[in-house]
Amino acid sequence: MNKFLILLPIVYPLIAGAILPLFEFKTRRSRNIYVEIVTILNSVFVWLALFRSPEGMFRVLNLAGDLEITFHVDGLGMVFAGLVSILWPLATLYAFEYMEHLGKENTFFAFYTMTYGVTIGIAFAANLMTLYMFYEMLTLVTLPLVMAGMSREAVMAGRKYILYSMGGAAFAFIGFIFIYTFGSTMNFVPGGVLVTAGAVGRERILRAVYVLAVLGFGVKAAIFPFHGWLPSASIAPTPVTALLHAVAVVKAGAFAIIRITYYSFGTDFLKGTPAQYIVMGFAVTTILYGSIRAVKEPHFKRRLAYSTVSNLSYIVFGASLMTPLGLTAALSHMIYHAVIKIALFFCAGAVLCKTHREYVRELDGLGRKMPVTFATFTLGSLALIGIPPLPGFISKWNLCTAAVAEGSRMGYIGMCALLISALLTAVYMLTIVIKAYFPVDDFDYNSLHGIKDPTWQMCLPFAVFMLMMLILSFTAPQLMGLFDGIAQFM
Repeated sequence: MNKFLILLPIVYPLIAGAILPLFEFKTRRSRNIYVEIVTILNSVFVWLALFRSPEGMFRVLNLAGDLEITFHVDGLGMVFAGLVSILWPLATLYAFEYMEHLGKENTFFAFYTMTYGVTIGIAFAANLMTLYMFYEMLTLVTLPLVMAGMSREAVMAGRKYILYSMGGAAFAFIGFIFIYTFGSTMNFVPGGVLVTAGAVGRERILRAVYVLAVLGFGVKAAIFPFHGWLPSASIAPTPVTALLHAVAVVKAGAFAIIRITYYSFGTDFLKGTPAQYIVMGFAVTTILYGSIRAVKEPHFKRRLAYSTVSNLSYIVFGASLMTPLGLTAALSHMIYHAVIKIALFFCAGAVLCKTHREYVRELDGLGRKMPVTFATFTLGSLALIGIPPLPGFISKWNLCTAAVAEGSRMGYIGMCALLISALLTAVYMLTIVIKAYFPVDDFDYNSLHGIKDPTWQMCLPFAVFMLMMLILSFTAPQLMGLFDGIAQFM
């Protein structure tokens, strides 16, 4: 019976979301209560699965031979699922006020709820078949969210998103086929599965396929030059962009790259080869490119989107070091960046919702009028820059020390890229903070008449995120111990 605890947080939100449009809710409030209860309950189910499910794998369906839909809770999956389960109820609460005037809320929250289940399916996937299937499902259930509102810009963003995602899926499928053919199993095994006699003599082609698979899964992780869908998707409602850019989609891409690197191809097979350095090169390029574009970007949400492009490749770079220290650093940045960036996007959404201002040049003086929003944004900005002892400093320190310990030329180049990116992050984030709190001398505050912070449904998540950032700052040793334990099995 305990094995079904793994399946429950995957299936429950899929069903609850699918049947939501069938209900005739008398009021918005009753619908919102339904959605929030479903979300909170599912987070409870996730934590039951994390701590009560038995060891071993839960086979749901055998398609053919080794092609099975199988779930398993391991250390890596626990990190990703735990992160998602904490942030999703807060994001849902925030969405209620934000979506009030955008229409088609039942459809929106149906797909929003279903996305929760699909994301947990990725976290609990025990083999490459299951991961790939839910990875594709994630594209399908988030497409209507990207296109919410159905404006011309939203439709174009949705088209770009689906084209990029399907192209990435084709690249990832090549890796799927080669692991199926030359791996000892499709299951995720620490250290990799390329130990069969069939892989002997095919090392070069298998390493080339690994690079293709990383780039395929890297589409959702916004690796340059396959990042274009992410800034375009910022046209979507902020509850969507926050989850797309901070938690569900982009972190699923980084998570999948970690899976295939450490659990399918294996670091012993890849480390010190051109395949490793090519992936590191893509990561370093993306770190610098995203930061430079963020400095130049005048649109508030797109600036944060380009920041996400850069920070996602922090995770990819850490994973591509292919050392326990590198994996620990990648996992720490996955957690810290998610909390920081979802808070920043929510602040941008609150500004848009209350002022309809979309550009950085329009933010003068808002710090006084929206104190809770910009207090959260300021703390998040300092954390993202890496000001100690905030969490961004901890993960960047881990990445730099892991790069130096790895010792290769690309490792040192990556460390330099991280330092340059930190400087550029200070430029593009503090520019916003300074404009909000220190407008020009002759600024007329009467032009901001009537502007104020949003209601408690938005402000409560702000308060929780600020508290989480502070807690994460002082619980780093405990978290690093958890991540080290996961990394040591590689």
